[in-house]
Amino acid sequence: MFKIVNREEMAEGTVVLNEIEAPLISRKAKPGQFVILKVNETGERIPLTMADTDPEKGTITIIYMVVGKSTALFKALKVGEGYQDVIGPLGTPTHLEKVGKVVCVGGGTGVAVLHPITRALKGVGNEVICIIGARTRDLLILEDQMKAASHDLRVCTDDGSYGHHGFVTDVLKEILEEGGVKLVVAIGPVPMMKFVSKMTRDYNVKTMVSLNPIMIDGTGMCGGCRVSVGGKTKFACVDGPEFDGHQVDYDELMARLQAYAEEEKESYDEHCALTQ
Repeated sequence: MFKIVNREEMAEGTVVLNEIEAPLISRKAKPGQFVILKVNETGERIPLTMADTDPEKGTITIIYMVVGKSTALFKALKVGEGYQDVIGPLGTPTHLEKVGKVVCVGGGTGVAVLHPITRALKGVGNEVICIIGARTRDLLILEDQMKAASHDLRVCTDDGSYGHHGFVTDVLKEILEEGGVKLVVAIGPVPMMKFVSKMTRDYNVKTMVSLNPIMIDGTGMCGGCRVSVGGKTKFACVDGPEFDGHQVDYDELMARLQAYAEEEKESYDEHCALTQ
């Protein structure tokens, strides 16, 4: 068992943080990599990119939103309980180098994925501007951590309850207009990454996105996580999860993510009915 040593509910309880004992993974994990978790013998395999690692404590941190049966089962776990399986680190780590002015853009729980990447980009000497967004102030996560991980933090809310009233792309456009941006890293909902990539293409700024498609084994064997990048089929689990944002077929990705939406809703509704 991979024991939970710390647990926090965030964003009105819809988002949950778990710090998990996983000493071997914590020692080897690098920014951008993910793990696959299974709550019990019959549980679904869920890929989640690590929000943090602590090799000294031997722990990894994941942050997830409750969207279906499996994440509802995750949320039910208490401190001292744990996951049956945690496999990783998986995926290709983020390529880190000093390029100059970097903008990191995060939306929703994508901010958790962006956190270690932003910190690492700052650590190798880049000037890092970070933009994070959510629908409303109560759904923002990791604001203090992202402020510490970057040189300049900008916050956006769709409803104007905090920070800039509008989308992350509004603020990104202002920064791009100032010039000098060498790299943009965008992680969050697929539509957000799509529109960020569309904008940066017009400014000829290299853009990396992190994709989390339907995934099963996580080692390149099943092909379930295939995505089209530059007209070629790639496997997010081994070729990614990070790809050139200007080359991703976002429409195909969004369609594939909806492939089992009906079955997922049915399973979640049945679980909720049984646990009420």
